[in-house]
Amino acid sequence: MAIVYDTYQRDEAARLLPLLKVDDARRVVALHDGLTVTAAQFVAHVQRVAAQLPEAPAAVNLCEDRYAFLVAFCAIALRGQANLLPPSRAPQAVAEVMAAHPGCHAVGDRPLHPAPHRYHVLPPLPVDEAVSGEMAWPAIPALQTVAVGYTSGSTGTPRSNAKSWRSLHASTAGNLALLQRVVGEQFSVVATVPPQHIYGVEMSILLPLLGSVQVHSGRPFFPSDIANALEEMPVPRVLVTTPVHLRALIASGVSLPPLAAMLSATAPLPPELAGEAEQRFHAPLLEVFGSTETCAFASRRVTVESCWSLYHGVHLHPQPDGTQIEAPQLDAPAVLADIVSLHDEGRRFELRGRHADLLEIAGKRASLGDLTRRLLNVPGVEDGVVFQLDEADAIGVRRIAALAVAPALDEHGILDALRASIDPVFLPRPLRRVESLPRNETGKLPRAALLEMLHA
Repeated sequence: MAIVYDTYQRDEAARLLPLLKVDDARRVVALHDGLTVTAAQFVAHVQRVAAQLPEAPAAVNLCEDRYAFLVAFCAIALRGQANLLPPSRAPQAVAEVMAAHPGCHAVGDRPLHPAPHRYHVLPPLPVDEAVSGEMAWPAIPALQTVAVGYTSGSTGTPRSNAKSWRSLHASTAGNLALLQRVVGEQFSVVATVPPQHIYGVEMSILLPLLGSVQVHSGRPFFPSDIANALEEMPVPRVLVTTPVHLRALIASGVSLPPLAAMLSATAPLPPELAGEAEQRFHAPLLEVFGSTETCAFASRRVTVESCWSLYHGVHLHPQPDGTQIEAPQLDAPAVLADIVSLHDEGRRFELRGRHADLLEIAGKRASLGDLTRRLLNVPGVEDGVVFQLDEADAIGVRRIAALAVAPALDEHGILDALRASIDPVFLPRPLRRVESLPRNETGKLPRAALLEMLHA
């Protein structure tokens, strides 16, 4: 068995996989500064940037413009380096990632003050220049580590996860199959999530590389900017977003151009929000399930079904403390903290909660996810979260706390409303009313930020 595995590893190490799908050098990859970028122009930009990168094992990719990030991502990989994707762009987070990767450098598309150590600004990327001559279409070794993603820190300290080019090819095949079933072979993407997040990498960087997809280079934030970006893209259009951004879009009353589909991830999507979004924007809303460790591996349309459908080749094996997953993008089985029950001979599953979210106090059980849902259902609560503290009380029970955005209520009123639906042992104490939650760029709540706000 060892000989067979060693042979497989040697074969994989020697295998090259294309940097991008090339069925036509004129295929549009992106819309940048209002101009379309063809595959030939894109490769020319990648090769120009790659030639200027210093020797190093890795580089932090801090580009804000999505097309600049795409070019830098591929140029870094083409030089045999890994893209380091910190959990945030905060200087301290960047410095910690760079300290963990000695000898690395950083690249961006604009000057930074203060700038990280060995920081390089990309050269201009003119998309109106002609590309002449025969193109040499680049490829990358299958087992080369091209990216190192970091978890958000919502359950503790951010953890690193290395991604090979083979792994990203495999995970992108599943994402393309999902979207192509709904919108067709070719489509365009506008994304509100940052490209540094693994969800942003999967749905706005890898899709235009490996499928007949073009992406908008911006990262629109305000509802009117999202509408304008969508208007610039050809049909069929896909909006890649998060529950937080969806809420803002609906609350704004903005009108969006026709959409073929919407895609959501990074946080649980309440069925009520999904139904409102579909009714408001007249398009199916697909939710994808995955993690930094696994990439996306399942999907559902929550307005139609509660169960998740697994991507082709993915298998789940429930365990007492979580779920083992086998997937084409994983070199070895991984263990998820999620508790699931399988249906339809293992092709679909229902999420029962996360092992770390399950609470047991005085012989009674609950989950942090369900408690948060009940907090959000209190009339007047606009946003909120329930979480467990690290320290235990005198009898060894870890207390439950909550933060709530509720301008018209006070803490006592919120607790009184929760008593109607929550067992008293699970009432959050302390519960603090705050102006806003410390959500990061994808809407997640880093645990350290929650604790800091609670104790402020």
